Amino acid sequence: MFSDLAKIFIKGGDGGNGAVTFHREKYVAAGGPDGGDGGRGGSVIFVADKNINTLMDFRYKRKYLAENGGNGRDAKRNGKCGADLEVRVPVGTLIREAESGLVICDMKEDGQRKVAARGGSGGWGNSHFATATRQTPKFAKAGMPGEEYTVTLELKLIADVGLLGFPNVGKSTFLSIVSDARPKIANYHFTTLKPNLGVVDMGDGCGFVIADIPGIIEGAHEGVGLGHEFLRHVERTRLLLHIVDVSGIEGRDPLEDFDAICRELKLYSEKLAEKPQIVLANKSDIPGFDENFAVFRDRLEKEGYRVFPISAATKKGISEVLHYTWETLSKMPKTGDGDEYEMYDPDLVRRDDTITVSRVEDAYEVEGLRVRKIVGSTNFDDYESLQYFQRALIKSGVIDRLKAAGIQEGDTVRMYGIEFDFVE
Repeated sequence: MFSDLAKIFIKGGDGGNGAVTFHREKYVAAGGPDGGDGGRGGSVIFVADKNINTLMDFRYKRKYLAENGGNGRDAKRNGKCGADLEVRVPVGTLIREAESGLVICDMKEDGQRKVAARGGSGGWGNSHFATATRQTPKFAKAGMPGEEYTVTLELKLIADVGLLGFPNVGKSTFLSIVSDARPKIANYHFTTLKPNLGVVDMGDGCGFVIADIPGIIEGAHEGVGLGHEFLRHVERTRLLLHIVDVSGIEGRDPLEDFDAICRELKLYSEKLAEKPQIVLANKSDIPGFDENFAVFRDRLEKEGYRVFPISAATKKGISEVLHYTWETLSKMPKTGDGDEYEMYDPDLVRRDDTITVSRVEDAYEVEGLRVRKIVGSTNFDDYESLQYFQRALIKSGVIDRLKAAGIQEGDTVRMYGIEFDFVE
């Protein structure tokens, strides 16, 4: 089964911790602090790759973690930076922040890159904290954790032309004779379970990409059958070739079939319904076609559609259709994806200094990027580092926010894995 949706967890590498070391040398009685800095953690980077066609691999691997940074060492030697992790996705993949549904990036072009989860910065070694009055600092900053969250990957094919039509109307046969694609063809519904892309070569460097996408049925806009998968991929095409079995060999009314699909397109997206359509009345080689075609063409041409009688089986009318399709595409904008998405900006999250205080059961919980950095930079086993922690809480406004929330002496405070009693 073609996989066009996936949900994965990504995490940038944690920054390495700064080192607490002191210079040791013969004949030097009291060497100063020389702890090196921790290395930055690696980032998770999405890369669009034209050689990947599905999201199938993401069904089996759901966590993507970049490498952590190395810890600092003595002699002011810094830790090694963690390696970035490249996650390759098909061209045409939308990357969304899972909780909000907002789009992080639209991977439209081969080679396009997006840093989605940055690695944490490395912590400072104790050599940074030496002063005239504090000559032997016994603390260093811990590395910051890498960004982490869950994303959804949504694949939308990028093709010039999309083939519309109910199952078994001849779409796969049509694609096989006009392009280099070799789709599965059989006389039963939903033979096509995954999109098939083909390149139509018109000669002299002219041509276009055409996609046969799983057939649509009534109720597709609600996800019935392969509905959402079908419609999602149609969104990115510039032009639609709507193939209808006008022979009536299966006892279906061609006009009703045409109207049903147009209705599903409109119910799913008004914008999708407005895409230009060229109508191909297929199976002209079957007896009874001409009578049905006269009625079919009369109504659709009155509605402004261009209708071509064709036979995918005998190739009748195919050349005329391809030339008209190419002429139509030549007059249209190059891109068919004018979608505007509400964007999720990780940079805004990174710059968010908001500090929140909330009462949770028997404690006050404090959250915020600045608070997380303060906690991560504190060695709670060192007295001088604890003093730094207390000053940072006051300077950042955490204490004032706790008081505003009604905290009393002796109440419990929690923040990012630590817990202590509030004392004025």
